[in-house]
This record gives sequence, structure tokens and C-alpha cells, in this order.
Amino acid sequence: MNELALTYRDFISREATSLESICRALVMHNRDKIQIKKEDRAIQNMLRIVRAVISLSQKKGFQGMSLRDLSQETDLSMGALYNYFNSKEELFEMIYNEGKTMILQILEAHATASDPRIRLQQAICAHLYLSESLPRIFSFFFMEAKNLSPKNQKNVITMEQSSERYFEQILLDGIKQQSFYIEDHTLMAGALKALLQDWYLKRYKFSSRKVSVEQYAKFVIGFVEANLYSSQSDSQPG
Repeated sequence: MNELALTYRDFISREATSLESICRALVMHNRDKIQIKKEDRAIQNMLRIVRAVISLSQKKGFQGMSLRDLSQETDLSMGALYNYFNSKEELFEMIYNEGKTMILQILEAHATASDPRIRLQQAICAHLYLSESLPRIFSFFFMEAKNLSPKNQKNVITMEQSSERYFEQILLDGIKQQSFYIEDHTLMAGALKALLQDWYLKRYKFSSRKVSVEQYAKFVIGFVEANLYSSQSDSQPG
């Protein structure tokens, strides 16, 4: 394929994807838990907390991180931390819920074409561009899963399944419209999700080969489309 249904430049121009924007939304959606009334202060401190969580998780794992560690890393007292959450587990759930909501909202905002073939391309690009913008957040959720409590492990699996189901639905729409010809849309969605995860879980590999996110998007789309169409289909998009 020559042209992408969504370019990285267009995505970035439309999405304020940053850790600060996530923390702003996190504060807005957890006003019942956060006791700090001044919004700007609450957002800046939540940004310090989330950055520290990611940093400490990379060093010792989320389960190995104590609230005392978090206090030292953020330079916030234990009492100040409790103004934002009651426990480490609650903090994870707050970050998790915001991450899950953000991913689905962004996929829906950018994958808008009525043609499921184009919509699939848009969704693939949006997912890759989002993980390119926030690699540490994506890695935090999926690399930490094995070290989390059973409840939080289940949360991470649920997040993965929710985005996978999003791709399943696009594939189903394509099958119903006779745009795609595949025997098992769930297996295809799972294989596609694995390709998308490769981008942020194995960044070193693509970085060493100087592969850009748009180059990888074209590869993934081409690879997936090669298995979506048969001689029964008229033509491939793009």
C-alpha cells in the first residue's frame, strides 16, 4: 500500500496525547477520591505520582514498590499521597481505568470510515500512533501484568480484551459486508493485537533497524490484509 488511511502527523495534530493529559483526565474522573480542591495542583501532583509509579515499576516492579518508595520518588509526604488514593491497589485501578477509557475513545475517534476495510486501517494506525506517543504507559500495563496481584492482573487482561474486541467487531462488519473472507475473526483479531503489541514491547528491535511507526503501520496493514481477502473479493483498498 502507498497511502495510509491516517498519518502520524494528522493523529498528533488532533490528539493531545501526553502523560499530563492523562493525569488531567484522571483527576477529573476521580474527583470523589482526590481531596485536593485546586485543580492545577492536583493535576501536577498526579503527574508526579504517575511518573514515579512508572519509574519505580521499571526498577523493582509495581508489586515491589512501597508507598514509602513512592513518597521518596515524588517528594510528597505519605499524608499528601493519601489525598489522592487510599492504597497502591486503588492507584493502579485509577490509572488502569483511565488507560482503558483513553484507548477505546481514541480508536473510536479515528476509526470512523463506513467501509470496514478503511476503518480497520484507521484503527491499526491509531493504536500504533497512541503507543508511539505513550510507550511507557503501554509498557507499564503489559510488562507489569505478571507482577501484579490477581485482581490487577485480571484488569490488565480485561484492557487487552476490550481493544481486541474492538478489532473483532470491525472484522465482523467486514465479513457481513462481504469485504473480508476469513474463517475465524477472533483468531485474526488476536494475531493483529500481537503485532500491535510488538511495537511497544520490542521497541529496541525497530529502533535498531530504523523502522518508523508509519513504516510499521504499513507493514501490519499489508500483512493483515493479505489474509483478509480472497479471489472472491473485488479489490483491496489503498
